[in-house]
Amino acid sequence: MLKSYKHEGVICAEGNLLKNSKISRKIFSFIIDGLVIDTGPYSMSSAFTQFYQSYFVDQVVLTHSHEDHSGNASWFAKQQIPIFCHRLGIEICSEEAPYPLYRQKTWGARKAFPAYPLSQKVSSRQLDWEVIETPGHADDHVALFCRNKGIMFTGDLYVQPHTKIAMDTESIPEIIQSIKKLLTYDFEAMFCSHSGYFPHGKEQLQAKLNYLEDLSGEIMQLYLEGKSVLEIQQLLFPKHYQMIALSNGEWDTLHIVTSIINGNQEKFKKSSV
Repeated sequence: MLKSYKHEGVICAEGNLLKNSKISRKIFSFIIDGLVIDTGPYSMSSAFTQFYQSYFVDQVVLTHSHEDHSGNASWFAKQQIPIFCHRLGIEICSEEAPYPLYRQKTWGARKAFPAYPLSQKVSSRQLDWEVIETPGHADDHVALFCRNKGIMFTGDLYVQPHTKIAMDTESIPEIIQSIKKLLTYDFEAMFCSHSGYFPHGKEQLQAKLNYLEDLSGEIMQLYLEGKSVLEIQQLLFPKHYQMIALSNGEWDTLHIVTSIINGNQEKFKKSSV
């Protein structure tokens, strides 16, 4: 299911991937000034590519190489439209569905495609964009900022105000630093690739930062009191999510705890040198 609408000059294509009658997952692709930001999942290729055919597109920028964002990039490559991503994502993009089977069943087995490395600046027809490295969710994650319009595209940096489950490759301390970096920019509107448009996006990001910093403090306090990682998980995240078993542990609340402890231990080591 796909619907489209416009906010602040940005065309928002909202895909809704229904897993069953109770669970759905939103995913967005955006078009502004001839620039496509993220391309949706391959499992919804029919809907997304039909949508793209209604617009003149000059180039595609991926906020990162994950399959729910790069799934239809191969379609653009066939149209001879250049695709850009962070240099760390170039090799990943050149591979056929380099991710686990459960993700292929959810988001589709996306095709390989050629991508070019992003520079620090991107120009569309009438607008200039700053490319901001924002690791944490993925090493190749970037945000896009248009100073003239005061809008920020945040990929998967925001998603939701309270992080309840994380991938084993995610780093909560890095996400915190990336959010802090974005908050130094002068913007209001935020476009998130999973939750869409926020007219007061800076406030939303600040609220997420507050939550993650409070959570980090709570986890480190429990850890310094002698609680084990599993004890902290059970205290703070008692709910057992279906995704944990479905992903064979690639997604787990445990990863939130371990990434915060590991990240803060690294900071302690650096400060003692």
